[in-house]
Amino acid sequence: MPTNVTAEYLAAEEEYRNARTIPEKIRALEKMYSTVPKHKGTEKLRLQIKRRLAELRKELEKQRMLQKKGGGYSLSVKKEGAAQIVLVGMPNVGKSSLLKLLTGADVEVDNYQFTTVEPVPGMMDYGGIKIQLVEVPGLVEGAALGRGMGTQLLSVIRNADAVAIVVDLSNDPVRQMRILLREFERAGIKLNKRRPRVTIKRTPTGGIVINGQENIMGDIGEVMKMLREERIHSAEITVKEPVTLEDFADAIDDSLVWKRAIVIGNKGDVPGSKEGYEALLREYADKFPIIPISAKKRANIDRLREELYKLAGIIRVFTKSPGEEPAYPPIAMKKGATVIDVARRIHKEFAKNFRYARVWGKSVKFPGQRVGPDHVLEDGDIVEVHIRG
Repeated sequence: MPTNVTAEYLAAEEEYRNARTIPEKIRALEKMYSTVPKHKGTEKLRLQIKRRLAELRKELEKQRMLQKKGGGYSLSVKKEGAAQIVLVGMPNVGKSSLLKLLTGADVEVDNYQFTTVEPVPGMMDYGGIKIQLVEVPGLVEGAALGRGMGTQLLSVIRNADAVAIVVDLSNDPVRQMRILLREFERAGIKLNKRRPRVTIKRTPTGGIVINGQENIMGDIGEVMKMLREERIHSAEITVKEPVTLEDFADAIDDSLVWKRAIVIGNKGDVPGSKEGYEALLREYADKFPIIPISAKKRANIDRLREELYKLAGIIRVFTKSPGEEPAYPPIAMKKGATVIDVARRIHKEFAKNFRYARVWGKSVKFPGQRVGPDHVLEDGDIVEVHIRG
């Protein structure tokens, strides 16, 4: 242990030694991690704490799964539409009103906490594309440690494609965000971050081979230790960018999920909301798109629909046959989709017998441009596929 740790760290360490339950241990380790001095000499200590937190998170998830198998209460929402986005926030921030406004879902709306007791789905239409929005019951502090059905609710969030955090602008939204982000971190949900570019290809023999080892900014011995702890004994590992030991730990931790997210500041019509919005911008504008709205007054809802569509990570592609108008509705494709991806969606024979395509839209220099199978499409493009025979 380094000799220059703080009194707060030592107190948290004592709390960890005395902890009896997994939630108690997690809380103590979080305090240790937040109070340990951050410099080269404490790098290994920070890594050890982070790895132990990951192990405890997995143990907590195993307990939840055993309870589920034993007949315990569980929640799930079947994915429908082009993407699934969860509306997440603390109780009484207006998630139900927002879901009803955006999707027309038949949901109870009232001005008291815990009106919603289980996830409620609805379908939002955006230019012919259906996006599933799911209202998650209000999260409370300690949710990731099992309070208030928190582990079940966070499981729904982990399975979604993206996250829309809803806060009440009139009621200290910065505090709401801090509580929610702490619960997401505890649950292994990384928002608006990307997994470090480390790939692992397991092999039957040959031991550990590391390509790009020069990109690892730390002790390779610690890397090998982490791999043994993850029971990775034979694999080809490629490190494609500079990473710290903690980055590497995140890359090999399969309990982590990485989600796109925005923040919706609701109740913009209530006194004090302007100040709350400004405080939110100061604290989080560099981390999340923040959209101020009023579900009650229907203010800024069109912009919110557009932001939710962007959050879904999809594009609309129209298809057409030669000499005909584009078909409606469009098909939803992931961003980065190519012409051959569209051909496969039409029919596997179109992909098999593909000759070329003509494209109208933002991705080409002139209307009806002839392109090959690897041409990357943009939102609103029109594609006319030509096949052999």
